[in-house]
Amino acid sequence: MIKCNVTVCGTISRVTTVRTNSDNKVFTAFAVNCVVPAKSGINKTVEISVAKDGEDNELKNCALGQRVNVSGTLTFKKRGDNLYFNLSASEVTLSASNEDSIKGEMHFRGKTGKNIEEKTDKKGKDFLQFSGFSAEKVNDGFEYLWVRFFGFDCKREEWLQPQTGIEVKGDMELSVYNDKLNLSCKIAEMSVYVKPPYNPNN
Repeated sequence: MIKCNVTVCGTISRVTTVRTNSDNKVFTAFAVNCVVPAKSGINKTVEISVAKDGEDNELKNCALGQRVNVSGTLTFKKRGDNLYFNLSASEVTLSASNEDSIKGEMHFRGKTGKNIEEKTDKKGKDFLQFSGFSAEKVNDGFEYLWVRFFGFDCKREEWLQPQTGIEVKGDMELSVYNDKLNLSCKIAEMSVYVKPPYNPNN
């Protein structure tokens, strides 16, 4: 599970439509383009699908190309090499900024990868670096979404081992490296995660 409480600043790329979901609840849907900065290579534009509960009459007046800030819960769906962005919006406002951004806090539950690295930065400060993945069952297989974690003010605890269940909260960052999207998180809180036993009645 990866959920991010974010504010996205971008440009409307798909006009608003009012739809009904499977529970017959009305929602307003549109899309926002946001440029993600590259650490190496060329910047990449991602399209974020936005849904806001109810019929929002103010959003109907928003035109293609209009700059907006959208706050809400961002989730991800990985299918093969493609990564899809879905934002459940709590608030949409017009933006005066011309700079695209995705800022917020990540809540991650998953497993650590094969390596937990303890490093030292140029100023002599110790930090942790490791990757973790969240798995989603799709048809007969699984899709894995990887996140790179950095811990600048945390010591490595005994339980933090490769292939271990982990729960993390911290600042998220989305960047591009050699044309690939990278999802990373600066750790604020971290604990071992034990998946609850499967209950078919739930």
